[in-house]
Amino acid sequence: MTARATLPYGSWPSPISAADVARARLRLSFPTVHNSDVWWQETRPEEGGRTTVIHLQGGHRTELLQAPWDARTRVHEYGGRSYLPVRTGEGFAIVFSNYEDQRLHRLDPGDPKPRPLTPEPALPGGLRYADYTLSPDGSEVWCVCEGHTPDGIRRAIVAVPLDGSAAADASAIRELVTGADFYASPTPSPSGGHLAWVQWNHPRMPWDGTEIRVAALENGQAVAPRTVKGGLNESALAPLWRDDSSLYVISDWPGWWNIYQVGLHGESPQALYPAEEEFAGPLWQLGGMPYALLEDGRLAVLHGEGDQRLGIYDPDTLELVDLEVPYDDWQLSLSAHGSTIVGIAGGMTVPPSVVRIDTTTGRVEGLRRELAELPDIAYLPKARAEQIEGPFGRPVHANIYPPSNPEYAGQEGELPPYVVFIHGGPTSRASRTLSLERAFFTSRGIGVIDVNYGGSTGYGRAYRERLRRQWGVVDVEDAVAAAKALVDAGIADPERIAIRGGSAGGWTTLAAITTTDVFKAATSYYGISDLKGFAEATHDFESRYLFGLIGPLPGFERAYEERSPLNRADDTSCPVLLLQGMDDPVVPPDQSERFALALASKKTPYAYLTFQGESHGFRRADTVIACLEAELAFYGQTLGFKPQGVDPIDLIVG
Repeated sequence: MTARATLPYGSWPSPISAADVARARLRLSFPTVHNSDVWWQETRPEEGGRTTVIHLQGGHRTELLQAPWDARTRVHEYGGRSYLPVRTGEGFAIVFSNYEDQRLHRLDPGDPKPRPLTPEPALPGGLRYADYTLSPDGSEVWCVCEGHTPDGIRRAIVAVPLDGSAAADASAIRELVTGADFYASPTPSPSGGHLAWVQWNHPRMPWDGTEIRVAALENGQAVAPRTVKGGLNESALAPLWRDDSSLYVISDWPGWWNIYQVGLHGESPQALYPAEEEFAGPLWQLGGMPYALLEDGRLAVLHGEGDQRLGIYDPDTLELVDLEVPYDDWQLSLSAHGSTIVGIAGGMTVPPSVVRIDTTTGRVEGLRRELAELPDIAYLPKARAEQIEGPFGRPVHANIYPPSNPEYAGQEGELPPYVVFIHGGPTSRASRTLSLERAFFTSRGIGVIDVNYGGSTGYGRAYRERLRRQWGVVDVEDAVAAAKALVDAGIADPERIAIRGGSAGGWTTLAAITTTDVFKAATSYYGISDLKGFAEATHDFESRYLFGLIGPLPGFERAYEERSPLNRADDTSCPVLLLQGMDDPVVPPDQSERFALALASKKTPYAYLTFQGESHGFRRADTVIACLEAELAFYGQTLGFKPQGVDPIDLIVG
């Protein structure tokens, strides 16, 4: 075995470039299966983040939507599944939401281009559609409609004719369900006699309190709706009909998202598999289902603490058996038909992939991977799951990724720099699935610790609610605890620990460096710096989110002021890199710009890079490359090493 050369940590040459990471930002999502046909969404960074729909039939993969068509819905701004296959006499058409105008369109087999199903909105993007299902008679698409008008935002579950008659006549669109602030998962019963859906109202988020409602369908209208599960302090999700008289739902009433069976005739909900595991996740995007019904009556389910495993639950025997598959974590979006399951899954050395499983034969197929070619596995970090002791003895979940490079080692007596990764949400979760973004750093000699701080999903409602009125406190304490655990274990150099995060992770990053001196560099991707400004300017879906995370307004103005990093910018303890999309409707650009101005006035070193045309979450390959190279250069300049292959970044002082 050849001895590894020694170079300072952070300066190791690596075959994993920023361009490789950008290519790996191909995103696969929301698969659908019918017999041997499989569809999925594919978001491509090299095409400016455009989303197309792929159809796999008979082993042949077809891209159904050519540029400039972009299948992306803006409902809730986070969107979700933006297409629906519809059977026709010639095969399958697809209905999809086009990003530019947000109209629903239909593309039939053999047609040269899609045709609109919904009218042109009075305002650009004024009418948006998501979460589609076919009506019982097959003549309409039933979906969530979000209307943006000068008077405000209104949502309903609507019926859109598939014949295109509503394209020129908006009155052809029928409203089925109205009255709530938010809707999800419209689901007709097997015979078409009932409609189930999820709804909730401000100020709750869907992981705080939702209702699953059921209404009878009479003459194409939903009548006599009633709540069958859920409430103000219960998150009930994912209605799935078992038969015409009962349905499955997922509720966190016991403290974990578990599966229940609910009848329509007053029966008490029955917990099918009580466990301290999650069988669902936060409803950030519409259209995904964390379980699916097989033709023999069994359920394909996702479950676990943290990463999600795939199993088969038998309602007759009450047994749950995990499938032996080479994937460690699954996206919460399954589809099943007959005995076939499709989903998106990955592992520590397997990129997220479209996976098809035949439950009869046990055959497992990877149909498409987000990363076509993997680097040598020796350059990929090996995750080590840790439970760190946080303040007051509370556990903090984290994954540690030490530097990994088969050709280089650090110099004798040197400890590596580390970057604390803070995920967004904050109601989200960091997965151990292969990430070239992490490997970009670890293969250069920079360790990574990915923190699932209090407030993260995957560990039960109590863990999730640690952030209730404690945002900017608990998340910061847990990030600091993770950094100190590295130091106490002799793993990381205490003078070379950085922190980085995007969106809510950017908020935690800025909050950490304005209240502690643990971190020596910080990178904020479109992070929040001013709570009151964010509450006033952000989009409707999250406009009351801070009521739970900080406190309601009016009433908690002082907490908003005291916790905002912008108001503590004078206490910033380290240099800062700010990265911001200029078309961001979730975290407006002034959140980064004002913090940059505050750093300038204090003469704290910083860099502020902006990207035209980028929204919330960068989608373009050139943006990803520019950000990663700037971030690497920034860490080199602030943590004391010379990274290979990137130009220095201009740090502004004053």
